[in-house]
Amino acid sequence: MPDTTPEMILSTSGLDVSIAGTPILRGAHMDIAPGTTVGLIGRNGAGKTTFMRSVMGLLPVTVGQIAIAGEDMSDQPAHMRAALGVGYMPEDRRLIPEFSVEDNILLPVQALGAAVDMKRLEWIYELMPEIARFADRKALALSGGQQKLVALGRALIVGHKLLLLDEPFEGVAPALAQRLIEVIASLRGEGLSVLLSESDHVHSAGLLDALYVIERGEIEPMTAEAAETH
Repeated sequence: MPDTTPEMILSTSGLDVSIAGTPILRGAHMDIAPGTTVGLIGRNGAGKTTFMRSVMGLLPVTVGQIAIAGEDMSDQPAHMRAALGVGYMPEDRRLIPEFSVEDNILLPVQALGAAVDMKRLEWIYELMPEIARFADRKALALSGGQQKLVALGRALIVGHKLLLLDEPFEGVAPALAQRLIEVIASLRGEGLSVLLSESDHVHSAGLLDALYVIERGEIEPMTAEAAETH
């Protein structure tokens, strides 16, 4: 019988990562199917950001494998992720303050040396009209919540297959957190896969198809029953 198992958009296995000689991830395993939204929850310092940065090629892998859309990316440079359609929204946003909103959004495209897909940019502005309204404004003039939306737009400009959103609701006012939830929910209809991390899943509970928990660098899937009481 032929194998009908769908190819995972992201698959990590046996992932060990250390920072300055200190082990952070220990045998981390995760599978994300195409078109699904997956949560990664854990306390501060549990290894959520390290996992995200490792998947993005920003931290070297000691042992293990990272596969994106079936391609082994374990030792590939970070920019190769954007070329595969992966977008990343770091917890601290990492916008360039003196650049305009639009220039910040387009940075990954320019880093690839690719032509700007104006239809993609227009789609992002339609998705988040609030950032379209201040497209010419410098990033430093925005609130923290507005900057989160811009960082999401920057992830989306190249992330047409997979988005990694690190603590997207952290430090955001309730109204903007709700707005982010609405935008992320709307991505389901676009066929995008999303991995988002949180310290708990209060904000994302209604968004998720699957949930993982990370403790002391080890990742385990969480059942629906356990998630309800977590």
